Amino acid sequence: MAQATFKALVARRADRDLQIRMEDVGFEALPPGDLLVEVQYSSLNYKDAMALGNKGILRGFPAVPGIDLAGTVAESQDPRFAPGDPVLVTGWGLGEQRWGGYAQYARVQADWALPLPAGATPAFCMAMGTAGLTAMLCVLDLEAAGLTPGAGEVLVTGAGGGVGSIAVALLAARGHQVVAMSGKPELHELLTGLGAARIIDRTALATPSKPGRFILEPEAFQGAVDTVGGDTLASILARTRYGGAVAACGLVAGANLDTTVFPFILRGVKLLGVDSVRCPTPRRKEAWARLMSDLPAAFASLVRQVPLAGVQAEAEQMLAGAARGRVVVAVKE
Repeated sequence: MAQATFKALVARRADRDLQIRMEDVGFEALPPGDLLVEVQYSSLNYKDAMALGNKGILRGFPAVPGIDLAGTVAESQDPRFAPGDPVLVTGWGLGEQRWGGYAQYARVQADWALPLPAGATPAFCMAMGTAGLTAMLCVLDLEAAGLTPGAGEVLVTGAGGGVGSIAVALLAARGHQVVAMSGKPELHELLTGLGAARIIDRTALATPSKPGRFILEPEAFQGAVDTVGGDTLASILARTRYGGAVAACGLVAGANLDTTVFPFILRGVKLLGVDSVRCPTPRRKEAWARLMSDLPAAFASLVRQVPLAGVQAEAEQMLAGAARGRVVVAVKE
């Protein structure tokens, strides 16, 4: 390696404060791993914003945030990869327990890396990132549970966010009647452009028809992708049609779930937990292949790039609820 250092966005703990700044880092500081990857792009997910906002995501300091990365292999100790191979890595503790993608180089385990899907670019993969992978895993699980185009409405909560907007686009492209839930009126035109059949405010399902917790409500949806959790998820379960399914992948509204067994034992509703961090490699490959084939071209209008130096300002906007679409982080620039 000709160069001695590289640029990285490094987080350091100072008492209770989190200090994040661009630093020149030596290669010896990287954790051990089979692959040294020259990072070209990363992405900004809600978990990244929480990490940059000192919300308890980072474990151990100094740390480099960024739960996604895409680039080329610089050095390999694994026969499955050779220098110059384009790869992507999402999850597996990157940007949380392990130095992540907000650096010009990263060292990772070969088992975590995927070759770029056929026809994909590193920038496209980071336009999807963990958000796209999660959305596609939700769709795959709902399809396995019996979700069928034309059989009824499918709800997507948090539809203006990364996972939600991609889920809207994917489901609409498959022919589903998508109901997008969003508390941002300024996003309605955007969501309609992605294929949402109708849009409801995030308060629409907030109140039970009877005092107390959500038990059973009138059947409304054959399925749902829920990125919100909390009482919203309880309300969705109470409104899911007989035999329907809900894919749960987020907790913006809270981690607690105050519900009853009635949706499950009286309507046969399925609650599907979706995890993208430790998702097995074969499932990841299936999801990325479907993203390449199913994502409509219209989604490109929701993607924009920022330099690594600009990611903190974007994270503040995301935590304030002012973000929209997907942000690709140009690490190499």
